[in-house]
Amino acid sequence: MKAIRRLLGMVIVAGAAYLCLWPVPIDPVAWDAPENAGYVGDFAPNDRLSGIKRVDIGNHSGPEDVAFGPDGRLYMPTHDGAILRYDPTDGSVSEIARTGGRALGVEFGPDGLLYIADAYRGLLRLTASGDIEVLADTMPDGKAIKYADDLDIAADGTIYFSDASTMFGAEEWGGTLQASLLDLMDHGSHGRVLKYDPATGAVSVFHTGLSFANGIALTADGAHVLVVETGTYAIWKLPVAGGGKAEKIVENLPGFPDNINRNPDGTFWVGLVSPRSDAMDVLASKPFLRKVVQRLPAEARPKPKRYGFVIRIDDTGKVLETMQDPSGAYALTTGMIEGPDGRLYVSSLTEPDLGVLIPE
Repeated sequence: MKAIRRLLGMVIVAGAAYLCLWPVPIDPVAWDAPENAGYVGDFAPNDRLSGIKRVDIGNHSGPEDVAFGPDGRLYMPTHDGAILRYDPTDGSVSEIARTGGRALGVEFGPDGLLYIADAYRGLLRLTASGDIEVLADTMPDGKAIKYADDLDIAADGTIYFSDASTMFGAEEWGGTLQASLLDLMDHGSHGRVLKYDPATGAVSVFHTGLSFANGIALTADGAHVLVVETGTYAIWKLPVAGGGKAEKIVENLPGFPDNINRNPDGTFWVGLVSPRSDAMDVLASKPFLRKVVQRLPAEARPKPKRYGFVIRIDDTGKVLETMQDPSGAYALTTGMIEGPDGRLYVSSLTEPDLGVLIPE
C-alpha cells in the first residue's frame, strides 16, 4: 500500500512539474482584455444567416476568402492550396490553380489579375497563363514573411497585406490554425501590415505592433487601410499618406474578427469566426497560467464555438447591422462579400462548402 501511495505521489509531482516547467514556444505577455458584454445592443442575436445555401466545392474545404473577378465569376482559396472558380450562372466549380501552400486572401488588381496572400509562400499573383508567380516572400533584410494572411489593392496597384505573425510562422508551426492559436496565446503583438510597390517590387513595413494582423481593406477613397486585429477584438484605421494618426475605430467586439471586405457602397462586411472565450479573457492578465494551459493536451485547451456571425460597419467603425446563425449550421465565418448578382457569399475557415445567402 505504501508503495502505491509513493508511486501516486511521484506521478502527481511529475505532473505538477510538467505543467509548471515543461518548455513551451510561447512567452505570454499580460494584457487587459476588455469586459465582454456579449451579444447585446448592436450585437443582439438574430437568425439572418440561418437561410444560407451551400455550393458544393468538391473535395476541398475552408473557402477562407472570396473575390469576384472582371469576368463575373467568383474565386476562392481552399485549405489545400487550390484556387477555385465558381460561375453563378451555371453553378459550376473548377480548380484553376494551386499555390503549393495555404492561400488565405484573394483580391483582383487593376490589371485584372488575381493576387493572393498565401500563409506559406507570401504574396503571389496568378498570371494570365495560369501560373503562380511569387511577388514577395522575404523582406529587404532577407527575413521570411511567415504568415501572409489578407490583402487589398489600391488603384495604382500598391498592395497592402497582413503578415499575421512574425513569430509563429504558419508552415513552421504545422498550419495556419496551430500558428494562430500560438500567437493569440502569446499576445506578443507580432503582427504587421506590409506594403508592396508594383513599380519596384519592393516590400516595406507599413504598420507594426498588432496582435495577429488579419483582414485588410482600403476605404472607398483609398485614403485609409482598415486592418483587423484579431487578438484584441478590434479594427484599426491607418492613413495611407504620411502624417496621419492610426485610429482604433472598432473595439471590444464580442467575437474573434477575421476578414474585412468593402462593399460597393463603401461599407464593410467583417466576419467573426467564433464568439469570444471567457477562459481566454480571464487568462489575459495571467501569463504564467497561459503557459500552463499551453502544456495541456490540445483537446483540453479552449476551442472555438460554432456560430455564424458577420457584421457590417462604415468607415468610422459604426455598426450598421449584423447577420447571425446561433445554430452554427455554417460556422467559423471568416467574412462575406456582396456579388454583382445581389447575393451574399459567405466564407469559412473550415466548412466544406461555399455559403450563399439570397437577401429577402
